Amino acid sequence: MNRTFKTLGRQLTAAGVAAFTAAGPHAHAGEDGERPRPNIVFFMSDDHRNDVLSAAGHPVVETPVIDGLAEEGVRFENAFVTTSICAASRASILTGVHERTHGYTFGTPPVPEPYAAASYPRLLREAGYRTGFFGKYGVQMDMAPGDLFDDYSIRDRPYLGDDRPHIDEINTAEAIAFLEDQTSDQPFCLSVSFSSPHAEDGDLENHFPAIEATRGMYDDVEVPRPRLDDQADPAVFENQPEFLRDSMNRDRYYWRWDTPEKYQKNMRDYLAMVSGVDHMIGEMLEVLEARGLADNTIVIFTGDNGFYMGERGFAGKWSHYEESLRVPLVIHDPRTRGAVRGATPEAMVLNIDIPATILDYGGVPIPAHYGGRSLRPFAEGETPDAWREDFFGEHLFDHPRIPQWEGVRGQRHIYARYFTQEPVYEFLHDLEADPDQLQNFADDPEYSEILDELRERTDELRTRYTDVLETEAAASAP
Repeated sequence: MNRTFKTLGRQLTAAGVAAFTAAGPHAHAGEDGERPRPNIVFFMSDDHRNDVLSAAGHPVVETPVIDGLAEEGVRFENAFVTTSICAASRASILTGVHERTHGYTFGTPPVPEPYAAASYPRLLREAGYRTGFFGKYGVQMDMAPGDLFDDYSIRDRPYLGDDRPHIDEINTAEAIAFLEDQTSDQPFCLSVSFSSPHAEDGDLENHFPAIEATRGMYDDVEVPRPRLDDQADPAVFENQPEFLRDSMNRDRYYWRWDTPEKYQKNMRDYLAMVSGVDHMIGEMLEVLEARGLADNTIVIFTGDNGFYMGERGFAGKWSHYEESLRVPLVIHDPRTRGAVRGATPEAMVLNIDIPATILDYGGVPIPAHYGGRSLRPFAEGETPDAWREDFFGEHLFDHPRIPQWEGVRGQRHIYARYFTQEPVYEFLHDLEADPDQLQNFADDPEYSEILDELRERTDELRTRYTDVLETEAAASAP
């Protein structure tokens, strides 16, 4: 690998994002002195945990572009998904509701039309935005993509072969063409949904296929083993219940992380893909700057779910632990840059907050049935009143190797009910006493009152989110 060339390329991209984030906050004002509605660009990576950014302290990965957005905007340190799998999470991000509400994951019917009709791209389009989507869609709806997006190209398969570009390089080129076609006359919302750094599961030799700009970037780096490493401490895996030890979390561990050689190869390639996402974001931001659109464009970046990189002896996601549920989330608003430069709010925020945030920026009313709230106040240096203290999480995919669960993640205590086990298996974690979630306090008499409270809270939220629109219709019926 020509390390000097790769480093120079990243410096040029970082310079581009520096120009983007330095855009003035008051350009393009209307004749009445009011700013026009902002453009919105929403980037989402795949299988990307919250701490795999250099801005979040990762010891190896380099993400200068996303770091630059965070340094000039807001990076949320406690961002979670409500369901940790791409299909359900992406459906929640489009529709603003929980998996139990929209009902979509692998093997289910499409998202019902009422929820699709209230998705953020559909509502923005109806409000006069030009909407675009490029990349991994991963969702089936009772509305065609053409009913949501003016311009779109959907490609879900990450790897086309060694003699062809990575699919995200093609998606980026088409997203750039969309940006080059925009003017200041009509606001736009562009969603770019990367397949990276998701593995190509059908090719275990080339498990994390290269993106040209960052190919081999970490080949000379020794990647540290995970902190909760079952090879260093077998108890972190052996103390799991049998249904988790014998699950897809363990199956894929043997694909990726079980030997030192496999771990180093796959981690280096995975991190290079993360840096590839960063590079492609930088290419798009440079186009915004060149087109004179950067100073009125909100940029949001997140991941669709967390990811086990060998922690607990696991791979994949799906389960209730922090590694599975935490994602990166950055919001950059050039118009309010000075008030929040580099802020890292500790508030508990969710993937279902993102569509509410996008609509809020677009001046579109947030539907009453949305389960999330706008994060815009945080990006403007404010703390909303009565922010959430807990959230409902679940995983309902009916798969013999992925146990289903539901529960509540609070500020201190986490409850998870694996309800298809016989008997039902419950977890209760105390993040103050055991921040690594290595102990299960569900059978501890001292926690019996907390356990009962969280059981009731789970039941309450499960009922609330079962079918929001039907519940609202029944409540309003004469």
